[in-house]
Amino acid sequence: MLIVITSEISIENEAQKINQLFEAGLECLHFRKPSLTIEQYRFLLNQIDKQSHNRIVVHHFHELINEFNLKGIHFPEQKRIDHIDNPGRYFLNLEMYGKTISSSFHKPETLANCEFEFDYHFLSPVFSSISKEGYEGKGFDVNHIDKRIIALGGINETNIPETYQLGFNGVAVLGSVWKSENVLKSFERLKDTIQ
Repeated sequence: MLIVITSEISIENEAQKINQLFEAGLECLHFRKPSLTIEQYRFLLNQIDKQSHNRIVVHHFHELINEFNLKGIHFPEQKRIDHIDNPGRYFLNLEMYGKTISSSFHKPETLANCEFEFDYHFLSPVFSSISKEGYEGKGFDVNHIDKRIIALGGINETNIPETYQLGFNGVAVLGSVWKSENVLKSFERLKDTIQ
């Protein structure tokens, strides 16, 4: 599984580039723009081809799941800590049937001990981050954890095989796509590495 996470900062022609990624076979895009308002989220979502909305997971403004035919919602770590102990109340007004729920973790033991059943879990940083300076990789080995875990942090085409040896079920990328000269070519190289 290969997930692309949007850049936190706006990218020139971003919706067009996202549409190109979907056309090239991107199965899942995590929409993560912490500084945007809900109106800005809607604006960008409306610029992305509607037939690709069911491959988009939102990190913020989970209520957008009721307005757009999205793939699912994601809980950043703090949001999970704040809300997941009372999921009945949190999900009460969200149309979640058939949608995915995922979350971010930074310690394997926290992930292993989490009682809420997420569809998949991000664990980071596996390798030193490409997009965040000073975010040193931990080389987590998760072979002992019986959950679907996605490697995040410093992922590129040369270290993807190592993530599978460490027990991960897929990878999520950010910097190796958005910090490259050619977003589409970088994605295609990553995709070829996984297949």
